[in-house]
Order: sequence, then structure tokens, then C-alpha cells
Amino acid sequence: MNNFNYTRAGNIQEAMSLVSQNSDAGFLAGGTNMVDLLKYNLVHPELLVDINHIPEHRGILETEDGGVQLGAFATNAETAYHPLIETRYPLLSRAILAGASAQIRNMATNGGNLLQRTRCYYFYDPNTPCNKRKPGSGCSAIGGYNRIMAILGASEDCIAVFPSDMCVALSALDAVVRIDGVDGTRSLPFAEFHRLPGNNPERDNNLQPGEIITSIDLPEKGFEKNYSYLKLRDRSSYAFALVSVATGLDLEGDVIKEARIALGGVAHKPWRIKDAEDFLAGKSPSAENFAAAAKIILNGAVGYGHNNFKIDLAKRAVVRNCLMALNPESQQPGAHPSI
Repeated sequence: MNNFNYTRAGNIQEAMSLVSQNSDAGFLAGGTNMVDLLKYNLVHPELLVDINHIPEHRGILETEDGGVQLGAFATNAETAYHPLIETRYPLLSRAILAGASAQIRNMATNGGNLLQRTRCYYFYDPNTPCNKRKPGSGCSAIGGYNRIMAILGASEDCIAVFPSDMCVALSALDAVVRIDGVDGTRSLPFAEFHRLPGNNPERDNNLQPGEIITSIDLPEKGFEKNYSYLKLRDRSSYAFALVSVATGLDLEGDVIKEARIALGGVAHKPWRIKDAEDFLAGKSPSAENFAAAAKIILNGAVGYGHNNFKIDLAKRAVVRNCLMALNPESQQPGAHPSI
């Protein structure tokens, strides 16, 4: 680990000013990912600005338009167990609780969750080429062991996946990311926050230098009656998803009025295809219709050898999770619908 300077900011403006003045400076919140990156010698900040003691943006509050604002500095645990989230956005609560360990959720912040780096084996190995770590050096995963890698939205420069569970649910819920910078405040629809790798895999998101996430805003609609989050992984706890699915359904009798389906573990960002959701509108919530929607979502999926199995796994996961959303109680351990 390299030496770096450390300072605490008293408020948001001071924190942004300190980071914007130094291209090698960064923010330190929960530190659950930053400390890993430091230990593995993957980042080399000259200055870390601690924002944990800033009292702003820590709350979880109802908004005037009927939605809920998640403070970026609130922890994942505070968010998952908050009565507003458990009651109105249980899909988000389930997704957060599927991620990491209780100890990490107690430290990790909402804003930091959006900024996680990939868990690609080669990204964390400084002895191997990685375009995300060192642009232009190559992607070792494409011809290497790529079991956990992307099957959608990848490029010749990177096939890494984004690891967050929380963000898969936020994608399905149409969240909005509120961002502060020295030039003012702006908002980004969640779908526009993260980036696909393209020719610049080193850029994970569309934050500009010196900007900071201050909140994640949820619209009024939370799909609290019919929802499900499914995470398929190599072991049952503290493992990143091979495939995850967040589903929210708005049902009117035996007809789907609206559907939201987002996938994790398959791309460089949460993966959501509106054509599949539009296909389900007005149809019955059947395994056959969910399978047809899954086929639309996975259209164009490509495996790289070791991860070929994820294509079929993802299709089956979509069907299973949509059926589970018909009866959220089916998410209890040991209760799985047959498909």
C-alpha cells in the first residue's frame, strides 16, 4: 500500500473543493471497496478526503412527489432495514440483504455501492494485463478463466461485470442519481449512470472529476405487492452473483399491467431491456410469456468459453424470478416454484 495524505471534510463543499483541486484525490466513505483497492495496490491516491463525518445526506426521507430519497451517506444496512424501504420498496431491501456480509453492509454507503469496481480476477492481479486497470494493456479474461464474466454488453477491451446487488434493484425501480459538483447539482436517470466498457473500460460511470453522489431518489411506485430478487452464486453467502434478477410486477387481475426486469452479474452495468417489459404488458403472467421475455433480454448474449453456461442460466433465472414475484412469500428459504 502506498502512502497518501488524509483529511476530514467538514461539509460537502469543502470535500468537493479538495478533490477537484487534485486529480489524484478521492473521497473516502465506508471504505469497503476503497480499502481493498489500496491493499491490492490498484489505486494510488495522493489524498483521501474522509466524508463520513459530514451530517448531510444521511437520511432516508419521503419526498413531496410521493417517492423516497435515499441519502448517499446512509449505510446499506440502514437502508435495507428502514421501515419505508421494507414496506414500500421491499425489492430494494431484499437486494441489499443479498449482498456482501452484515459487517460490510453496516459500513458500506449507498453512494459507495454505486461506485464499486469490478471483482474481475485479472483486475485484481497487477501481474496480468487489464484494460480497466491499465488502458491499452489488453484483457486477460477474454482468453483466460472467465466463468464470472459478462455475456452482454461487453467489448473487445473488457468483459468484466458490475458486482452490485443493490444497483440491480435500483435499475428496476427507475431510480434517479442526484449529483453535486463545484459547478452545481445535476440528476441522472439510473440507466445513464453506469457505462458499458466500449473502448474506455477504465470508466465505470458518468461521474465527472470532483463530483459526489448526494442521494438516490426513488419514484413513488415500488412494486410492493409483486416483487422478487433472485441471486444465483457459487456459494450461499458472501459471494458475487453469477446471475441475479430483480423483478417488479404490477398486476390487474390475471394480466400484467407493467413489468420491470433487471439483471446483474451479466454485464458492465445492471442490464434492463425495455422491449421485454413492453412485450409482457397486457399478457398473462405465465412461464411461457416470461420465457419469451427472457429470450428478448438475452438476445445477443455471447459466452467466452468458461461462462457459456450463464446464457441459459440467465434465461431460467428470469422465468423463475418472475414466477416468484407472483407470490413474494415464495422467496422464503426452501420455497421454489417449479418451471
